[in-house]
Amino acid sequence: MTRIEFTVLGNHFFALVDNGQLVQVFCEQQALPIESHSPGILRSRFAQGVVQFDTAQLAQQQLGVSVNEGQWQWIELPAERIAAKRNYIGLAALGFKLVKSANVVKAALAGASVAGYAWLFSWQFALMFVACLVVHEYGHVRAMQYFKIKTKGIYLIPFVGGLAVSDDKITTRWQDVVISLMGPAFGLFTSVLGVVIYYITDLEIFAAVAVLSALLNLFNLLPILPLDGGHVLKSISFSMRSWVGLLVCMAGVLFGLWLSYIFGLMLLVFFLFVGSLEIVFEWRARHTSHLLPLDRYGQVFSAVMYMLVVAGHVAVMMHFADSESVILSLPMKVLSS
Repeated sequence: MTRIEFTVLGNHFFALVDNGQLVQVFCEQQALPIESHSPGILRSRFAQGVVQFDTAQLAQQQLGVSVNEGQWQWIELPAERIAAKRNYIGLAALGFKLVKSANVVKAALAGASVAGYAWLFSWQFALMFVACLVVHEYGHVRAMQYFKIKTKGIYLIPFVGGLAVSDDKITTRWQDVVISLMGPAFGLFTSVLGVVIYYITDLEIFAAVAVLSALLNLFNLLPILPLDGGHVLKSISFSMRSWVGLLVCMAGVLFGLWLSYIFGLMLLVFFLFVGSLEIVFEWRARHTSHLLPLDRYGQVFSAVMYMLVVAGHVAVMMHFADSESVILSLPMKVLSS
């Protein structure tokens, strides 16, 4: 990623170029939408007019800039970024060999996850739990594919959970919200389907799947980074103001510490440590972030989507709250405590 800075009509601009493409433009630290004007010509609107970019010479490390249909000026891309990029070629070649064995790694991790949960509980629970994890992560993968983000697939991590890995970076806060919510949304579909099949077959195993899926996804919706709910909270709050995002995310960390103390969840403490690092990185990169923020409508809509998915999982758990089965009623007892 190469950063180019310039001043136009008293306004400080900087543009981000990656792999020979202009990916983001900022004016006074405010992200500007990029429009296609003609072949090779892009433009962005700001308070005092329109700035145009000629990207035809990016391969020769030059970017053309024109303001309000004025004369073109050519800006040289920083040479040190090119050299830095070449330094990563060797690392990329080394990583390529590791990627070839990705399927073997996935299978080994999946087998270890099933074996680990079966050892702790039972093989029935292990299969149900892993199935819920796979559906949840598949929701993330489908959302990434919708945004044309390349994925490496799903990795199951024993005693931790699952992870949907992507090859590309997201470019907007909206993508972060949708990708984060699609995992719990697919999990909600699993829960509802489990309830329906339970009433058709009267087999308690399907009710257990519904409740387990609801509990798992509700945990992921906690407003704590790096959980899905924490990503939604981060995208909304950092779209308002950088300092608002920092304060809200730190409040989520304190909430997580309180939960881990009350329920003795040491694994949650590990998540909080990872999430705290993510908050620090987000804060340090606040002035150079390439993520297009949510507008006010996007912030409200994201919050409503989040609350609806949370309400759906709580409704599934409440449906079995009065069940005579200890397993089916336990999640609601935990939630009500």
